[in-house]
Amino acid sequence: MPRPRSLTPARLAAAALAVIDRDGLTGLSMRAVAVELGTSTMALYRYVQDREELEALVVELVLSAVDSTPPAPGRPWRDRVAELVARLRGAVAAHPAVLPLVLTHRHRSSSVMGWGEALLAVLAAAGVGPEQRIIALRALLAYVIGAVQQEHLGALSGAGTSAIAELPPDRFPHLTEAARAAPSLTPDREFDGGLTLLLHGLAPDWAAPSG
Repeated sequence: MPRPRSLTPARLAAAALAVIDRDGLTGLSMRAVAVELGTSTMALYRYVQDREELEALVVELVLSAVDSTPPAPGRPWRDRVAELVARLRGAVAAHPAVLPLVLTHRHRSSSVMGWGEALLAVLAAAGVGPEQRIIALRALLAYVIGAVQQEHLGALSGAGTSAIAELPPDRFPHLTEAARAAPSLTPDREFDGGLTLLLHGLAPDWAAPSG
C-alpha cells in the first residue's frame, strides 16, 4: 500500500489519539493507527521508531492545548496557581484515556514543561523553597490526573455512589450520608474544592504570609 503523501508525525499523533478516544488505551497499536490512516503498518515506521515514540507524540498533541503563559501578576499566588491547574485540567479532561501516558511521557512534552516552568515561577515568587516547589509541582500534577480519572471512572453520580448509599446505615452512617448527598456535587465544585484544600495546605508552612 503506498504511503499517503500527506502523512506526517502530526497526522500520526492525531490518528493515534482518535484510536485512543474511541477504543481506549488498550486499543492503541501501530496496526490500529495504520488502519485509521488507511496505510500500511510499515509506513508508520518512516516517522516513528516504535510505539513509545508514538505515545510521546500523542501526549504532546494533547498537552499542546495547555496555555503556559504566566498568569497576570498582581493577584494572590493561589489564584494564579489555580488558573494554571485549571488550564491543565481542561486539556487532559478532553482525552481522559490518555492520562496514563501523561505520567510516563510528560518529560518529553515541551508544552507541559512550559506549564511546569510557569507554575514553579509563581511558587518561587510566593516564597516557596526549592524542595517544596518540587513537592508542590508533583502534588498538583497528581491531583489533576487523579481528579480527572476519578471524574470519568468513579463519578459521584455513578453506580459506585449508589451502591455506597445502600450500605447498612447503622454500620456506615457517615459513608451512606455522604453518598446520598454526593450526586448534587458537580465535578467542577468537587475539583475546585479539592484544589482549594491542597493550595491552602501549602500556605502556612511554605509560603510568605502576604499574597
